[in-house]
Amino acid sequence: MEAKLNQSRLSSEVPVKQTAKKRSVFVFIQDLKDELKKVSWTTKTELILSTKVAIGAIFLFGLGIYLVDLVIKGALDFIALIVHFIFG
Repeated sequence: MEAKLNQSRLSSEVPVKQTAKKRSVFVFIQDLKDELKKVSWTTKTELILSTKVAIGAIFLFGLGIYLVDLVIKGALDFIALIVHFIFG
């Protein structure tokens, strides 16, 4: 008799869990909307300025790496020239 009670109890809990799950999804979405309203979003001008700064920084770093590469290449070529001159 206990087995029948446990089975009927389990079968009645399943729809409750599914309903609670669906409700929790809706609650989550509503909470998400509420939190997104609290976010301090950047303005269009701030976004454009930040993009320009980022692109400029990338360009400057790239130029710096290129110049360091040229110096290192020149030094290695100079060393190779000296070695070639000494050892033939």
